[in-house]
Amino acid sequence: MKIRVRDHVKIATDKMAKIGLAGTGRTQLDLYCVAPGQSQSPHRHEGEDKIYYVIEGTGRFRVGESEERLEAGEAVVAPAGVDHGLVNDGPTLLLVLVVVAPPPAHMKR
Repeated sequence: MKIRVRDHVKIATDKMAKIGLAGTGRTQLDLYCVAPGQSQSPHRHEGEDKIYYVIEGTGRFRVGESEERLEAGEAVVAPAGVDHGLVNDGPTLLLVLVVVAPPPAHMKR
């Protein structure tokens, strides 16, 4: 299944847009569209690992006690059970591909 990521970009003014691109019983692929000033509050998943891969823009990503600034072409992994989140503190749209494995029970297809 070919996915043209750019065709799915959406900008929401009230909160970051989370777009489901694809999923199987073993993995989920999402696109996060994060406007300047928007964020994803730190949270955790007890049974799922999450990978954030920046395709455009820059932002701060928190995993556990560590915080990293990522730009296009960089990624960070949040293991299951570890707090993680992000904030777009830059001047442009932040686009992030997010892989979750296994997908949350409510997302399994």
